[in-house]
Order: sequence, then C-alpha cells, then structure tokens
Amino acid sequence: MKVIYFDNSATTRIKTEVLDEMIPFLTSEYGNASSLYSLGRKSKQAIEKARAQVAKLLNCDQDEIFFTAGGSESDNLAIKGFVYENKKRGNHIITSKIEHPAIIETCRSLEKEGFEISYIDVDESGIIKLEDLEKSIKPSTILISIMSANNEIGTIQPLEKIAKIAHSYNIAFHTDAVQAIGNMPIDVKKIGIDMLSISGHKLGAPKGIGALYKKNEIKLKKIVDGGHQEKDMRAGTENVAGIVGLGKACEIADRNMEKHIRNLKRLRDYCIIKLKKEIPNRFIINGTLEERLPGNVNISIEGANASKLIYKLDEVGICVSSGSACSSGNTFPSHVLKAIKIPQKYIDSAIRITFSENNTFEEIDYFINNLKKII
Repeated sequence: MKVIYFDNSATTRIKTEVLDEMIPFLTSEYGNASSLYSLGRKSKQAIEKARAQVAKLLNCDQDEIFFTAGGSESDNLAIKGFVYENKKRGNHIITSKIEHPAIIETCRSLEKEGFEISYIDVDESGIIKLEDLEKSIKPSTILISIMSANNEIGTIQPLEKIAKIAHSYNIAFHTDAVQAIGNMPIDVKKIGIDMLSISGHKLGAPKGIGALYKKNEIKLKKIVDGGHQEKDMRAGTENVAGIVGLGKACEIADRNMEKHIRNLKRLRDYCIIKLKKEIPNRFIINGTLEERLPGNVNISIEGANASKLIYKLDEVGICVSSGSACSSGNTFPSHVLKAIKIPQKYIDSAIRITFSENNTFEEIDYFINNLKKII
C-alpha cells in the first residue's frame, strides 16, 4: 500500500540533493573538523560552506550562524543563554500562549529559577495582539520570543512590528522560525530579528541538526559545556553530515522559494475546495487563511474524534496528525486551539494536514474520499 504523507509540519523527507551532498561525509570524508590534518580540514571547510548557505537564506553574516542539534536546542540556547548572560539588566520575558513546547517549557523552567514570564493572548486567528505585547513590557523586560509561524494552525505573526516594538524599548527579539523557514521568506536584517531558531528536518534536511542565528551584538551564555566548537558557543563534535545537509537544504529553499510557496498554496486551496464540496457544513477551518503558511490546513470535523480519524486514515495509507508532533501521545488538549477559543468539541476533532512538493491533487482526492467514508 502506498503511503500518502500529509504531515510535513512534523517532519519532511530528506531531499535527494541533500542526501547526495551528505553521503561523502558519512563515508569517505569522516574527519573530525577540529583536527589539523587534511581529512579534518575538509570537514571544517564543509561546515563553513554550510554556514554560508544558511546565512544567505536568512540574509545575515556567516559568523552569526551557530549549529545545534535541532530547533529545541536552538530555542533553549537563545532564551536561556540570553537571560543568563543579561540577568543583571532584568528578569522578565514575554512570549505567547501558542508557542511550541520548546519555548513554553523553557520558559516554565526559567520561572522555577525566579524569572518572570508573561504569556500573552492571541486573537481568534492566532495572531498576537500588539497592544497586549506593548502593555506587557516592564522596566525589567529583557527578551521577547514570538514564533514566526505556528506549527499547528500555520498562523504567521507580524514579525517586523514585533521587532520594532521590542527595539523601541531596548529589548531583544527572538523568533522560533522552525515551521517558517523554507515556507516563507525571512530576511533577519530587514525584519529586525536578533535571534532565530531553525531545524533541518522541517525543510528536507535530516533530523538532529539545527541552527541558531544570533546577531553579533547579542551576547549569550553557553548552555552546553565541553569543547570550544562553534566559537565556544556550543560544545560537542560537529555533526558534519547533518550540517552539510542543512546547508544544502537552505540553498535549495533559497533557490526555489517562490515556486515552492506557489505549489503549496495550490495544494492547500484545492484541498479546501474539495472539503467544502464533499463534506459541506461538517468541518471548520482553524485559524486564518490570510496570514498562514502556504501548505497548512487545520480543520475540525463535527462529531469526530481526532485520534480515531488518524488511525482510520492510517489504515488506508494516509498520514495526518492532530497537532504538534512533540506533543503527540499526551492527553492534553491543544493549547493553540484553546488559545484561539475553539470550542472543546472542535478541539477534540481537529486534524492537521500539511503538504510538500511531493504531494499531488490525486493524493488529496484519495484522502478526502476516504475521509468522507470514515466520518
């Protein structure tokens, strides 16, 4: 049975070009990048090439990119690293109620250490209220962390306006861009972003590799002790193959951005049209369709149970999810859907469908025909 994969917000397939670039560093080019001999120097050169590829996608300087093990580590390094280094200036952090667990749980951990966190509301579209953001600012506020785009409902935040507010009060601005990178253009200089987190497996690179963009003026305390890799910012022998893969994925994203966005929008819009035709009045769309990632559809189906739907769809080879892959397996309702005030019956019946360039209209037809039968 063919697998139809509609959960690209959870993870993506490694791109062929990316894998081809990685293979030498998993086989013949296995040198440690900290070594002085030629085998090690080749690994070091490959890392710096990848750093330049990531920097070009974000429009930043090459030395502002630091490689990590993924989005969660990047978020932790940005938030903990910044507040530990700057705690003499203040102890207050502002974030939103719909952040990824990598942000929410990091902030909760810091609360136990005496830091003060404000979790601001979003509107019914999932967009933060700028007036609430500004009202939450205190003399002790040192950091604002708001995600670029939500992992469940795809809502895109007004990053440039957030950055402007933050900087008008001399506050640093971090954004978790894990879902956004590759699916929307992000120019860190134009927007005014101070720190930004990305994860390789969301844009066709492997799992276990990520990066943090950190503006040169921003000072962080490192949170992983050991060696002096990554300019003494992140200890540990570099995952050379993973870094090479992330660099190549960023190069592809930069090259194909407009085409990629256009293709995802076509798939998303076709899916919504078909849903309206085949199961009219049986579903609602969660979040706005205006400020939304191009490949994201999050719907709630009246009278359905999301977990049962997912299992039934899996039986016919279709992969969808009920929200964040990092939260699957728990029994808690989606904090994102609660924040946008979706009624409980619709929270329990919400599924997320997210597309990639590998998907087709025929797959969407197959999905909706089966969904109709199941419900």
